[in-house]
Amino acid sequence: MEIAEASNHEAILEAARIIRRGGLIAFPTETVYGLGADACNPKAVAKIFEVKRRPSFDPLIVHLADAGSASLYGVVPKGIPGELMARFWPGPLTLVIPKTAAIPPIVTAGLDTVALRVPSHPAALALIRAAERAIAAPSANLFGTVSPTEARHVADQLGDAVDLILDGGRCAVGIESTIISFAAARPRILRAGGVPIEEIERLTGPIERFTGSSDRPEAPGQMTRHYATRTPLKLLEADEVPVPSGSRVGLLAFTPPLHPEGYAAVEVLSNTGDLREAAANLFAALRRLDALGLEIIAACPFPERDLGIAIMDRLRRGAVS
Repeated sequence: MEIAEASNHEAILEAARIIRRGGLIAFPTETVYGLGADACNPKAVAKIFEVKRRPSFDPLIVHLADAGSASLYGVVPKGIPGELMARFWPGPLTLVIPKTAAIPPIVTAGLDTVALRVPSHPAALALIRAAERAIAAPSANLFGTVSPTEARHVADQLGDAVDLILDGGRCAVGIESTIISFAAARPRILRAGGVPIEEIERLTGPIERFTGSSDRPEAPGQMTRHYATRTPLKLLEADEVPVPSGSRVGLLAFTPPLHPEGYAAVEVLSNTGDLREAAANLFAALRRLDALGLEIIAACPFPERDLGIAIMDRLRRGAVS
């Protein structure tokens, strides 16, 4: 397993060569680390599913270097999609649109739509440009587990299964992209993510929201059970105060709790109540708690506004029922 600094030009060129010859690269984006392959090479994309142990019916996101490339891989509807691209690309927004023949069916899980985005991390953009390929990339972790926001998270889970890991430091946003589908007459938000829904709707007006779970997903992150820790995760109600009694309980809190005593460990996502800071810290904090051999992780609820919507979506999918 090789880890290279993503800021190193030679490392980017080597990663690009690996992509072109059908290999796998773990690389940083502003959201989470991605496990990337040439999006137009079915055999390379198949390796992603194999390494992640990802079901073949769960489609992938295709990463582009710029918005101008979108028409090569998808049919961009007129109107709102172009406005969203202009406003939020590069950035943590994915658009689902009808696909072109350039994208093989394995990428879209047989659907006639493709999920596209332009990441804003400089290393991700440098890799795509150097490879001269669109890169299909889900999160660089085993399927259904907590997403990686640092290079060592990738190394811990995937190790030598990846040809090269580009280390770009900690991901700034820390949760996956927001996904909007334009597959039907009316747009629909399929996944809350790094662009707050409120910001999108200021531009578009109200958009229908997918709020349930799907065992035949239209986009990543829609499975009933996802973002799971090995330690059982319990999502608390707003007025619920867990009292540890002899068991090893960890607490995941938005802000410093009034009564932290008695917990085996406490992870505070933001001392100031900043939801962006909390989102950036979420997955790393869950990983730290999960590594402690606790009996349970209790997660406090978050305000369901701004990035709190995406945080609560991740916690609900990761929690035991």
